[in-house]
Amino acid sequence: MMKLIIAIVQDEDAGRLVSALMDKGFGVTKLATTGGFLRAGNTTLISGVQDEKLEEALSVIEKICKSREQITASTTPMGGAGGVYVPYPIRVTVGGATVFVLEVSQFLKV
Repeated sequence: MMKLIIAIVQDEDAGRLVSALMDKGFGVTKLATTGGFLRAGNTTLISGVQDEKLEEALSVIEKICKSREQITASTTPMGGAGGVYVPYPIRVTVGGATVFVLEVSQFLKV
């Protein structure tokens, strides 16, 4: 049987992750996507793996896609009707991966 891994990762991690997975013999399809709290670019990777290789693939994803803190600017309105917004830095956690593992009932290459 096979599993389908769908991994949503930060763009910063995508290149290294694709290389690491391919070095281990995993085929990967890369899709550019956008979303999340920061509306930042991310990458969705799709990979079909044999059941016995699932843990190895997940281990590679976990090793490459570490969470880390990043400082980003946020804005807050400052009194009055003038609509003045003052930027201030906030710390957010970025990186890591959101991973879905699905059963594959049929796989065809045509």
